[in-house]
Amino acid sequence: MGRLAQTEGLTEIQRDILATVRDFVDKEIIPVATELEHRDEYPTAIVEGMKQLGLFGLTIPEEYGGLGESLLTYALVVEEIARGWMSVSGIVNTHFIVAHMINAHGTQEQKDHFLPKMAAGEIRGAFSMSEPGLGSDVSAISTKGVRDGEFYVLNGQKMWLTNGGTSTLVAVLCRTDEGGSTPYKNMTTFLIEKTAGFGPNPTVPGLTVPGKIEKMGYKGVDTTELVLQDVRIPANRILGGVPGRGFYQMMDGVEVGRVNVAARGCGVARRAFELGVSYAQQRSTFGKKIAEHQAIQFKLAEMATKVEAAHQMMVMAARKKDGGERNDLEAGMAKYLASEYCKEVVEDAFRIHGGYGFSKEYEIERLYREAPMLLIGEGTAEIQKMIIGRRLLEEYRIAE
Repeated sequence: MGRLAQTEGLTEIQRDILATVRDFVDKEIIPVATELEHRDEYPTAIVEGMKQLGLFGLTIPEEYGGLGESLLTYALVVEEIARGWMSVSGIVNTHFIVAHMINAHGTQEQKDHFLPKMAAGEIRGAFSMSEPGLGSDVSAISTKGVRDGEFYVLNGQKMWLTNGGTSTLVAVLCRTDEGGSTPYKNMTTFLIEKTAGFGPNPTVPGLTVPGKIEKMGYKGVDTTELVLQDVRIPANRILGGVPGRGFYQMMDGVEVGRVNVAARGCGVARRAFELGVSYAQQRSTFGKKIAEHQAIQFKLAEMATKVEAAHQMMVMAARKKDGGERNDLEAGMAKYLASEYCKEVVEDAFRIHGGYGFSKEYEIERLYREAPMLLIGEGTAEIQKMIIGRRLLEEYRIAE
């Protein structure tokens, strides 16, 4: 393990968890990641290994069968997994967000029903806000839930569900027009249990997962649409039991998700640096290793500094959330910085590889296609800057 991206003040348990995950990544993920990614193949054996390690229950409280670890521990685990293959970190990310939302906002019955099975990896979570014409404007959600006795009837179309096919529980944000005077108070999160797979769902009439969306990167993990046509959901499957709170519940989930995306950026950037610094010491030009050329040393210096800066900002954002403090400013900064730096570090590693970086034989080619997803996942860079700017104006508002 190199000197970069170290985290001070970890407990012995945290260090043991990270050492175990790092070993799993080195032995079980990195050797097969590029081959599976090129085939766009779901990493079944890797997922089974993560279940056995207890990673699906990492942050779920011990009383529900989880490990009860902090957001920081989870973020550091995600960083290690993303270093191996970013798609695998996506498989646990949406699951973690849904588990967090249920633990923080669910009724006791919902916690008792879902969390033990989620901790064991028997139930796998996905969450759904976006829609085909929605972009970043969550207030414009058109998927609607209408009350019908003890049920709600859901109609609409959702987009960009990570784990949409393989998940068996989806947290879906809908308009219900029951909460208040603004769009944000008229949204409700529904917990929909379904069967894994594509096409019309055999256990939820009216629910369809059409198939995988073809992507330039972030392969292996399934990204899908979700179509709801007169889907009947019991009222007791409203997250928290009360309509009108969905937007705030989802934003809480996205807030921890942004720390996760920052962690993924840190992991991918660290792997790109490792590949770049290794290749630079093997390739020779003009009679010496390219690592001895000042131009390459400058690149390595810039790459390492970005890896270190992004990691420390991600750690700070996670620790704030763990401490019970508001962290939307820090999470936005961490997500923005880590995703931008990741793109830049990957590109520099790609340049160091020269023509070979363009070959599918080399791992950097995969990273080059994966990094752009981090620029838009969990809110674009522009959205992060809006959040950061508004929070700064709150903090530094002058007296009028």
